[in-house]
Amino acid sequence: MEFKQGMGWKACYDEERELYTAQRSGAGYYQLYEITKEIYEALADGMSDLDSLHLIDKGRELYMDVDDRCGPPYTVILDHDYAKLCPWANVVASEHVWPDELTDAAVEIFESQKNNREQRRKKREEREKKAD
Repeated sequence: MEFKQGMGWKACYDEERELYTAQRSGAGYYQLYEITKEIYEALADGMSDLDSLHLIDKGRELYMDVDDRCGPPYTVILDHDYAKLCPWANVVASEHVWPDELTDAAVEIFESQKNNREQRRKKREEREKKAD
């Protein structure tokens, strides 16, 4: 495995699987991504967190853990294979993994998510209709 890293980020190229992954972390957040070869090649050792954000954020988010003082800490698993894809990562977890129902509730509670409420309510209604 080949690595690049800077303040608040680390990226990995797994030659055996031709797989590029990255992690971002800092006060209140931890994220894992699957990234492209182009993103990996654009990253430079020592690159700042802000500069790396604009690159890594273009990848497919696999996992995130949030503890930003806006509510209780929580973890969102976007791809359950995150540990297989990023075996090198020191995963940060809050032990509170939110299912769709809890995510829906957070959107209703947190003011920062008010723009997602209408969409989440429609999706929740669709799930409830299917369950009936």
